[in-house]
Amino acid sequence: MKTGLILEGGAMRGMFTSGVLDVFMENGIEFDGAIGVSAGATFGCNFKSRQIGRAIRYNKRFAHDWRYCSVRSLLLTGDLYGADFCYNVLPNKLDVFDRETYKANPMEFYCVASDCKTGKPVYKKLETCDEHELTWMRASASMPLASRVVKIDGYKLLDGGMTDSIPLKYFEELGYNRNVVILTQPRDFRKKPASLMWLIKLMLFKYPKLVEAMRRRHIVYNEVTGDIFAKAERGEVFVICPEEPLGISRTENIPDELQRVYDEGRRIATEKLSEIKRFISQ
Repeated sequence: MKTGLILEGGAMRGMFTSGVLDVFMENGIEFDGAIGVSAGATFGCNFKSRQIGRAIRYNKRFAHDWRYCSVRSLLLTGDLYGADFCYNVLPNKLDVFDRETYKANPMEFYCVASDCKTGKPVYKKLETCDEHELTWMRASASMPLASRVVKIDGYKLLDGGMTDSIPLKYFEELGYNRNVVILTQPRDFRKKPASLMWLIKLMLFKYPKLVEAMRRRHIVYNEVTGDIFAKAERGEVFVICPEEPLGISRTENIPDELQRVYDEGRRIATEKLSEIKRFISQ
């Protein structure tokens, strides 16, 4: 049996995931592998580096720093979330990411990005989280319309959530057959068509297959979540998700709101702790 952890994105809804993961770490819950999409990758990597509290700490600390996330950053650099600050200055100097612990932890960790040319997901195993692999992570979290296309290893990439928001199927194909899925939307959430589809077509006109993937994204997402909850009913996967909409902006910069969502993740994970342990040990 291989246990897996699947982490949905959702920008600052990822504070919910961070709360869940910190409870996991505090209680010795481990997995053979994990895969994160967008914020699920950028916050989830702290689970492999065993850095309890790091994600909520630096998000609150830099919530009002224009270099972290701001319209000013978008205008000056082309990225709403500043690439150099988020993937260089912050992890190397301001709130240091523990690469040695990350590398020593045997748990495999993957991220998902979207191939602009093919409109298909690309899966990348991150073994060291060095500068090169952090660029892959940046690609996974590069939201359309708010980020530059990331060029790496012959690919042109954007946010993984555009093509595979919840990569449970991919992990099952890798042989992970006992999976915990952390979602950042409640069970009854149904994604609607992209409201800015006209702007996506305009801005990404060079990548018609990616535009088509975005046009169908809500259909695919709703099918996937429906399948996941059906598997949960059969006891094949374990789902952790908010009980109600989190009510937080994707770019939330109010520290108290970040803390509130983080605390909600902690609360739900704590309540389900015995069930989770029982599920992954079966």
